[in-house]
Amino acid sequence: MMTRIVGEVMTGEVVEARRETPAGELARLLDRYRIGGLPVLDHDDKVVGVVARADLAGRRARCTAAEVMSTPAVTVHPEQRVAAAARVMERHRVDRLPVVDEEDRLIGIATRRDLLRVFLRTDDEIRREVTDAVLPRVLSPTDPCAVTVSVRDGVVTLAGRLSDPDAVALAVRSVWCVDGVVGVVNHLTGLTDLTGLTTEAGPGVSPGRRRVP
Repeated sequence: MMTRIVGEVMTGEVVEARRETPAGELARLLDRYRIGGLPVLDHDDKVVGVVARADLAGRRARCTAAEVMSTPAVTVHPEQRVAAAARVMERHRVDRLPVVDEEDRLIGIATRRDLLRVFLRTDDEIRREVTDAVLPRVLSPTDPCAVTVSVRDGVVTLAGRLSDPDAVALAVRSVWCVDGVVGVVNHLTGLTDLTGLTTEAGPGVSPGRRRVP
């Protein structure tokens, strides 16, 4: 399975507002389309902020989007991996991300639902991809059989000994790129490694610890 990118899952039709859009109209748009927020654009269609329902609480109807929006907007690009966008969404605690081009012009929206569809994979599907596609590509031909792979709730555990210690970090990084993987536990060691555990290559993950973005 190919790694999915934001451009493949985003929605191209976006409910948007302008700086001068009144708060009353913003509320009507949110209710009409049953959405939790919308991007605010300038005259060049560049995203300058985002208005969420919470931003409108207690505001006068004549306030404009420019006065109530959250800025700067948290955005993503269409070529970013879905997994990376999901982590951005989780880190900023938002439910939707405007998708922009290289000039910050709006081209789509990626919602939490859009991104989560990619992660609707069973643990068996993830394990098969790691075992059959990822490990044979990054490890020595003599190594894959020495590596055991287990997956639970999207968290992949790798265990075994590799002939090349440098291959440990490469294997872990490659597994992080598999769609549906939300964490990696590394129990791989190199033949010359005397510590018993190597350093986890995934972002913010220590050996033997679970990390869910």
